[in-house]
Amino acid sequence: MERAEFEQAIDEILDSLPDWAVARIENLRVVVEEWPDDEQDPDGDGLLGLYEGISLPDRGLDYVDVMPDTIWIFRQPHLELGLEPEALREEVRRTVLHELAHYFGLDDDYLDEIGWG
Repeated sequence: MERAEFEQAIDEILDSLPDWAVARIENLRVVVEEWPDDEQDPDGDGLLGLYEGISLPDRGLDYVDVMPDTIWIFRQPHLELGLEPEALREEVRRTVLHELAHYFGLDDDYLDEIGWG
């Protein structure tokens, strides 16, 4: 999957979010990178995505004038999964939703419980 198609898939995923989710999203950017850097993936585990920021439940009254939270989606680790195009799109969708769940305050343990880990 070429980069433009990968980015288009992410745009389509974000455009398909329900209204209640879109209404809650603020000060968030989604960035596509080819690979995570060593700080993002120190063990070299092939990280697919990463949320960096202050999740909604942790934002207080002092949450003003802060840099945007970031969802990083890493293209090459997705491609290295060797999936067919439709399965790859589904994995990208799963990654984007997983990282959005962190933005909304859900942790990995809970995401594992509901099958989004």
